[in-house]
Amino acid sequence: MANAKKKRAAGKKASSKPSAKAGAKARKAPGSTPDPTNSKRVAAILQKLDEAYPEATCELKHANPFQLLISTILSAQCTDVRVNQVTETLYKKYPNAQAFAYANPAELEQEIRPTGFFRNKTKSVIGASKAVVQKFGGEVPRTMEEILTLPGVARKTGNVVLGTAYGIASGVVVDTHVQRLSNRLELTKNQEPKKIEQDLMKVIPQNRWIQFSHQLIWHGRRVCIARKPKCSICNLEGICNSKDKTV
Repeated sequence: MANAKKKRAAGKKASSKPSAKAGAKARKAPGSTPDPTNSKRVAAILQKLDEAYPEATCELKHANPFQLLISTILSAQCTDVRVNQVTETLYKKYPNAQAFAYANPAELEQEIRPTGFFRNKTKSVIGASKAVVQKFGGEVPRTMEEILTLPGVARKTGNVVLGTAYGIASGVVVDTHVQRLSNRLELTKNQEPKKIEQDLMKVIPQNRWIQFSHQLIWHGRRVCIARKPKCSICNLEGICNSKDKTV
């Protein structure tokens, strides 16, 4: 009889304690914001970016759309700082599309070597320049459909040039920073740039596509870096639930 009472008492104590699974459900897991792409949250993200980077713009130095096209091609797997160092003298020697179109490939390779992948970039630069001269009268085209016909140009480059040089919001620039931050902010679950861009275009108002890209890139370079993001000084920290958070 005494043993039965002890068993019933032990059972009551056990049932009064929450299970490990229940506790795990009660705690909000990192990276799990309810409805992360709702309009109010997106608006809050955009407002915070405006507060932090009201004058964010493309950091590739250029004097015209064509120079921006070349700089963007050179920026693949390279920092904007390094590209700007190279183009400071490059654009003096090659002042326009025709100069690049008929450049000596061996010489150009050495001149852009510091940007990396210089052989492939040389082919892209010369090929794109020839297409600009021969198909578009020396002017960089103003539509995504046309600009994608240039050798070495994909949607990222197209969006950079159309958005920055012409103010045309044809899409969202997705570089490594935008890819990382849009995942951390739960605006997408995809890793492929094309799919990320499509996701962002659905939740970011079109009149913000250009500025949003610049702001996210600035934030990724200055605060939300790949390793050990500086969450303690991030003004988005309060609405970010990334599993990578450091606070």
